Amino acid sequence: MPLLRVQVDSDKQTARRILELYKSGRGHHESRLAALDEVRRRGRLPAGEPIFVGITNGEPARLIYDVEVDLDTDAG
Repeated sequence: MPLLRVQVDSDKQTARRILELYKSGRGHHESRLAALDEVRRRGRLPAGEPIFVGITNGEPARLIYDVEVDLDTDAG
């Protein structure tokens, strides 16, 4: 299945904290839900759990996720 890369808004402090959570083998439930919401907002249905890719260096910081999507179905 294809992956859709999405970015979720955050602030630098929170983004760094979430990055450390993923580095330690844990995850961040709220940002994963936000990534799924972003996929749906773009008109696609998620076909899997979001995969944390990293954070941006810009301001505001953003969390980057890859999400498997089903191209045969849309959310609309």
